[in-house]
Amino acid sequence: QVQLVESGGGLVQAGGSLRLSCAASGRSFSTYTVGWFRQAPGKEREFVAVIHWSGGNTYYTNSVKGRFTISRDNANNTVYLQMNSLKTEDTAVYFCAAEEMIKWSLSLTIATIYGCWGQGTQVTVSS
Repeated sequence: QVQLVESGGGLVQAGGSLRLSCAASGRSFSTYTVGWFRQAPGKEREFVAVIHWSGGNTYYTNSVKGRFTISRDNANNTVYLQMNSLKTEDTAVYFCAAEEMIKWSLSLTIATIYGCWGQGTQVTVSS
């Protein structure tokens, strides 16, 4: 089990950019697959992006493809979500989640398979 802390959220105009960070401590971070999820007011939590523990595979929900990039820096125990060309519909609380040494598959888009979650960071995009 690792402890996760998100940061980097804030206010930004439509078309702007933000970089979210997910910093981990505790267990060896290099063996954990990490996903990003978001939840807007009145809506269900939805999958955004995931990066496999190996670092070789990534996957994004269709609405963010071409705009968001997930990456990891194991030396610094951090996973990033670079968000460009932000839209008002990207407004939400963003959470990172981790699960150790899980096989790569589309099941990684399901929130319930992740055992460790951060507290969330607010992203607000204004028009």
